[in-house]
Amino acid sequence: MSGTTPQAGGQGTEDSGDQLSVNTTTTLRDPVDVPPPPRGNVILKEMLRGSAVTTILAIFLALVVGGILIALTNEDVLAASGYFFQRPSDTIAAVWNAVYNGYEALFRGAIFNARGADFAAQIRPLTNTLGFAAPLIAAGLGVALAFRVGLFNIGARGQMLIGVAVAGLLTFQLDLPFWLHIPVTLIAGIAGGALWGAIAGLIKARTGAHEVILTIMLNYVAYYLLLWMIRTPGLLQKPGTNQALGYATPESAQFPELLGPQFPLLDLGFVIVIIATLFVWWLIERSSLGMRMRAVGENPHAARAAGISVQRVYVYAMLLAGGLAGLAGMNQIQGAVTTGITETIDAGIGFDAITVALLGRSRAWGTFAAGILFGALKAGSFSMQAQDIPVDIVLVVQSLVVLFIAAPPLLRAVFFLPKTDAEKAAKARAKAAKKAVTA
Repeated sequence: MSGTTPQAGGQGTEDSGDQLSVNTTTTLRDPVDVPPPPRGNVILKEMLRGSAVTTILAIFLALVVGGILIALTNEDVLAASGYFFQRPSDTIAAVWNAVYNGYEALFRGAIFNARGADFAAQIRPLTNTLGFAAPLIAAGLGVALAFRVGLFNIGARGQMLIGVAVAGLLTFQLDLPFWLHIPVTLIAGIAGGALWGAIAGLIKARTGAHEVILTIMLNYVAYYLLLWMIRTPGLLQKPGTNQALGYATPESAQFPELLGPQFPLLDLGFVIVIIATLFVWWLIERSSLGMRMRAVGENPHAARAAGISVQRVYVYAMLLAGGLAGLAGMNQIQGAVTTGITETIDAGIGFDAITVALLGRSRAWGTFAAGILFGALKAGSFSMQAQDIPVDIVLVVQSLVVLFIAAPPLLRAVFFLPKTDAEKAAKARAKAAKKAVTA
């Protein structure tokens, strides 16, 4: 019995050691054997990381901040806040009324007016939105196309103005039927904008000068050149006036309304902009030239090593971008402003196009949707002004949308969205570098 006890004990020790080994092996293998997360969780995480959700949340957050500004500038809210601790319900009700009435007016002026006398009056705000959006989309497409090539085109304003000047000089004095006068004027304006954009592209390609400086300076040249033209008799100045006012657009060169005179802001220009969006989408995503443009935009050095002429792509990109900006100018003089050419005919669209392109993430259909959104904000701002809301609130909302779009980490922090792989890798590298320094 005494001889067998140590043997049993030894066997027990071996068994416990084997068990420990098995447990250790199992523990080490646990991370490998963990099943992958459910497919639904992966899809949900990718959706929350996607640009569509980010854009929607950026718009929502911008509207929230805009609502706060509406409340802070409302007289009823300010009056009720003076006795907030006595009757807080009055302040809360005043805030709700101010914000609700402001955004209800925005919706009523941009989408649907339920107070309209008839159906035409009710849907007129939507047609106004589309009319305001058309030149924004056209100019935004030009900026977005340049972005895809790695160029920051700040010159949409100058390209619009030169397109207007060329169209006015070459086509306004022609006596042509409308079916010919409209396309001739349109082509002249697009060509003028394209040539002005190509100047910046050519200088960039030949000398390496930065396109931001080039396009900003060309904006000033175009502005003062058009101003000189509309002040000079025999060029663009309207006969019988000494003011800086150019010729009115001939009736035969004006875009016809799509749905009749009840909807004056929605004209043929919107259809042309849709065609332009399809063209830009096909060019960038489906054509061989678009493949070269995307390659240059991703890495010009690698594109050059692959045999792509980077300089030629720069010229092509700015040529096309200028032509799209020229199309925006034609939407102005052939549709929105036909009473006479002025030096402010661009109405700030050239600079708003940068915002539209950024919000659309430099994609054709994204830019189209962003243009519709900004057209709605512009159309609704007039109704908001009738509620004694400063129009600057709309500009603040536009700026905040772009700010939140341009800062995805901020947006993810506010809404507790999952981080991207790039952000996780950057955080891991920063943590490792901190450990290396402390060690």
